[in-house]
Amino acid sequence: MRKTAVVTAGTAGIGLETAVGLATAGYAVTVVGRNPDRGARAVERINAANPARPGRFLAADLGSLDEVRVLADRIASDHAASGDPLTVLVNNVGAMFPRRVALDGIEASFVVNHLSPYLLTELLLPTLTAGAPSRIVNVTSGAVGLAKRTFDAVEPPGGYYGFHWYGRAKLANLAYTLDLAARLDGTGVSVFAADPGGAATDMTKGTMTDPGIVSPGLRLLWPLVRRKFERSTSGPASTAAESSITAATDETLTGRTGVVIGADARPAAPFRAATDPRVVEAVRRLSERHAPLPAA
Repeated sequence: MRKTAVVTAGTAGIGLETAVGLATAGYAVTVVGRNPDRGARAVERINAANPARPGRFLAADLGSLDEVRVLADRIASDHAASGDPLTVLVNNVGAMFPRRVALDGIEASFVVNHLSPYLLTELLLPTLTAGAPSRIVNVTSGAVGLAKRTFDAVEPPGGYYGFHWYGRAKLANLAYTLDLAARLDGTGVSVFAADPGGAATDMTKGTMTDPGIVSPGLRLLWPLVRRKFERSTSGPASTAAESSITAATDETLTGRTGVVIGADARPAAPFRAATDPRVVEAVRRLSERHAPLPAA
């Protein structure tokens, strides 16, 4: 049977470099994105890396939970029809918003960075379990270190600051990732978090130059903060993709789960707040409330 992979937000930047890396490793790769033109160009690169395993593009707006449900059904149906296992799911999607935006009434950063990958993963668990041994890779971020750690609601009290809200959504997803690893232990589905570090991508080029994305205290230090942002997002996307590729393919990780792969593509200690049982339980409740799953 073929080794297959799905990479969300895989038509540009870190996601595309991840997809090409997986294709080079012998996977038949499906990339998910909104733009068909970008999708076509991504498939060309994937096919050049692995002509024997043609890639494909699936269109979906991952900011819409309704479209995520349709996407999951399409992927599950395709694998059931072909008989090929779903070997790897890489939830690479991510977005930062300088100003507050709502998607279907829910703050957009929480939707895109957590609820969307959470929902897609949960809906594809039967397919991933049927294709075991398989791997789930959720892309995290160092921004979790500046996140508010309360999850009584989608949005914590206080003003909206895009970088901190992005980090908070990524913290929610990291807590979910580590909890999922424990839940799936023994099923043959391994779960990893991958920290790309940073790279010059569409997300970072414009957003990270806006002082409005950080809290007032950090805004007072904006020249220093901006230089730090510039240094951390100056590298190539191909380097940033190495952590996800390692998590998805490294044979030394076989049989392991709940591992964070750091920006140096090596296992790293998880951010402590992501393992706090109170955070894990609060994130679980929020996820189930705002992205409900079908009844078992």
